Amino acid sequence: MLACAVLAGLAGPEPARAFDLFGLFGSEPEPPAPSPATVPYALRIAGTDDSDVLRALQDVSSLYRLRGDPPPDGEGLVRRAEADLTRFADVLAGYGYYQGTAAIRVDGVPVVPGAGIEAAARAAENWRNRGLVPVKVAVDLGPLYHLRRITVRDPAGRPFPEAVLPPRFTRVEPDVPGRSATVLAREAAIVDRFRAQGHPFAKAVARDPVVDDAAHVMDVTFTIDPGPAAGLGPITVSGAPGIDPATIRSFIYAEPGDPYSPQAVAAIRRSVARIEGIGSVRVREGTALDADGNLPLFVDLTERERNLAGISARYSTVDGPGVRAYYANRNLFGGGETFRIDADLYYLGLGYDPFATQRKLAGIGTNGLGGRLSATYVQPALWGSRNDFLANVFGTREVQQSYLVDGGGASAAIRHRFSDTFSAQIGLDAQIGRSKDALGTVKYRLIGVPVSVTYDSTDSLLDPTRGFRAIASLAAYPGAISDPGILVAKAQGSGYYSIDDESRIVLAGRVGFGSVSGAPLAEIPDNFRFFAGGGGSVRGYPFRTLGPVGPFNLPIGGRSLLEASIEARIKVTDTIGVVPFFDAGTAYASALPDFDETIRKSVGIGLRYYTSIGPIRADVAFPLDPYKGGHVRPAVLYLGLGQAF
Repeated sequence: MLACAVLAGLAGPEPARAFDLFGLFGSEPEPPAPSPATVPYALRIAGTDDSDVLRALQDVSSLYRLRGDPPPDGEGLVRRAEADLTRFADVLAGYGYYQGTAAIRVDGVPVVPGAGIEAAARAAENWRNRGLVPVKVAVDLGPLYHLRRITVRDPAGRPFPEAVLPPRFTRVEPDVPGRSATVLAREAAIVDRFRAQGHPFAKAVARDPVVDDAAHVMDVTFTIDPGPAAGLGPITVSGAPGIDPATIRSFIYAEPGDPYSPQAVAAIRRSVARIEGIGSVRVREGTALDADGNLPLFVDLTERERNLAGISARYSTVDGPGVRAYYANRNLFGGGETFRIDADLYYLGLGYDPFATQRKLAGIGTNGLGGRLSATYVQPALWGSRNDFLANVFGTREVQQSYLVDGGGASAAIRHRFSDTFSAQIGLDAQIGRSKDALGTVKYRLIGVPVSVTYDSTDSLLDPTRGFRAIASLAAYPGAISDPGILVAKAQGSGYYSIDDESRIVLAGRVGFGSVSGAPLAEIPDNFRFFAGGGGSVRGYPFRTLGPVGPFNLPIGGRSLLEASIEARIKVTDTIGVVPFFDAGTAYASALPDFDETIRKSVGIGLRYYTSIGPIRADVAFPLDPYKGGHVRPAVLYLGLGQAF
């Protein structure tokens, strides 16, 4: 027998319970006490072990949602039950149980719509001021129907060519339940396919589900109207009167006539939000095409407070206690310019400092106090172009477990933004200072030209699930004006791949490389050498300890670096995830990795708690290649905000 099926919309998730921060525990409120004025009741839903179905029944049920607010009489209680019966039928059909039924009994008396409510109401009244009225919902799911076939037609009844709608959009895997959520999600994916092909007004004009009660399957036919293809039209910006419109325009890379796509609209929102003085960004699509067949866009902005100040305290087992303070102006002269002062002070002596004795023997005298003071200025959109000016000055006393650097410097650069994902930068850098380690003291004076390129197509800063990131830099400090004369090259890339459409399983990988040449290792300042190990490198090994070792068994860094990581980021629930990972790498004495040094490896497992601002990370790493004198522990715990890379 064939019959039309009603696809019921599903209610949202159950409201969060107080004190249940992680959604791991549930609590049932106490029912109201019997009284002369009301008829409180005890509700029980039986017949299903499917937690999703049970939650959906509870979400739509007046009996369940209002159980803490009892009705004044038995008739009011039965009216709630009557209303629930229709909602329960829709829920069961929505979950693919098209022959499912739900019956409600009030103190054993069935509630039958249209058959009178007097008997059930009297049964409820008998409990007034005596006890809780027993109300039972008996669910009989019946057979689960499966989705068998999806057909997509245009308004004229014709199928779409495979080039327009590939078979993957209509292919149905075996044993897919015929649930309304599944059907609606497939419909949305098909409409999104047409929007992604440049049809902004694509819509589903009909949805015709048919169930076969004999075979317990469902077929669905969608009628999709793609609407006209369009390009991007004129872009109107409003809001943020305190920021020069030319600055805002320079961060909009789309041009009128470019092909329309939701990704292009999202890119506008993302790129404009990079202006630090901008608060919220909303991009609205026009309701009709203009005379040129393009879709007008409207960008609505708000501004942030210009001035920002903050202070924070920390404690690290690597560099002890510390305090940070900053001041920033996010729109200094009205053109989106940012000016920021950062101060950082820490004391190594109270942290985990396994090399303290060795430093003393090597003559590296320090009281453990280190810090950095810097000022940064960024002027975006020079003369309305996509060129930004960046300047920085700093002074530092860098106290590490195996060296000490006192220095300062200044830099200036021009960055050109080719697009929202790709930029290049060239500048001038000058630094002067003194570096001391187990090899001796190096006084350096460096003047050079750093060049870099950056590419980032990922979908999130703190929790990327798709895309690729890469940054490569080359800084030349010629010997004619620098001492020592060196060439510093760095590169790092990371990629992210979602196994499934919902990004519940994401594979992530990272590779890093570095090289400094032009001078012997002992003549290169420690802050220009490469060290591996620690939370952002090879987890499980002490921070900045992997690589060449010098006198007194102190790490001295290397002239090159090679390291890699791979992770599987697996969401167990919407808020909890686990991350097995593998890290490898080390620093080398030579200017290029020659693999004379042992590549250190580690494995580990991480826990993630996903919040609205990013995942909270806890990683436990186990080093696989401990070595004598390396102060390597059997396991190391890392805590932080955001993914490891």
